[in-house]
Amino acid sequence: MTTVEITRFRVSPQHRADLLATRAGMVADFEADREGFLGARLIELPGGEWLDIVEWRSSADFAASRAKGGNLPGIQAFFDVIGELVSSEEGTLH
Repeated sequence: MTTVEITRFRVSPQHRADLLATRAGMVADFEADREGFLGARLIELPGGEWLDIVEWRSSADFAASRAKGGNLPGIQAFFDVIGELVSSEEGTLH
């Protein structure tokens, strides 16, 4: 079954454009370097909060990705814009 990573975070208003500008590089790096990456959706919520929904082929693929962290420039650039992590969860798509 598909594993879903659900991450909620805050970005200050002055970094909103930076977040959007770095998104394509993050996704490209995930596609190149993260086994089992299926896709991602970024949702803007009120009050400077964002929801990132990432789909993985398996829980093991998600865990391997987490272990790599911001190992590539596009991924790290996206992570650097995030001001505060609100929550991070793993679920299963049925």
